[in-house]
Amino acid sequence: MKDFRNLKVWEKSHQPALAVYKATSTFPRHELYGLTSQIRRACASIPTNIAEGCGRSGDAELARFLQIAMGSASELEYHLLLARDLGFLPAPTGYQPGGWVKQPCTANSENYCSP
Repeated sequence: MKDFRNLKVWEKSHQPALAVYKATSTFPRHELYGLTSQIRRACASIPTNIAEGCGRSGDAELARFLQIAMGSASELEYHLLLARDLGFLPAPTGYQPGGWVKQPCTANSENYCSP
């Protein structure tokens, strides 16, 4: 079992999750149970799946949960684009939604998946 807090990929997904929660606090109230909730759940799912994969046995299970996290990153990417197009978020300034986690990552990848 690995400590997820020591993985760079978890660090790189936790901070943006905090930022997304803050950014969505300004969304219209009528979106609280719609887009706001979807964005928050997708964003929280990324570091959550990384943590869950670390709590499982073996690198194969960690790799599976990293793939699930990447799926959540794709979902988040679309939701952020939709929020931007609806005028809930400012136009991007070189920021790639989801880019901070949608990088090649496997259980054996030394760049993000190791302490």
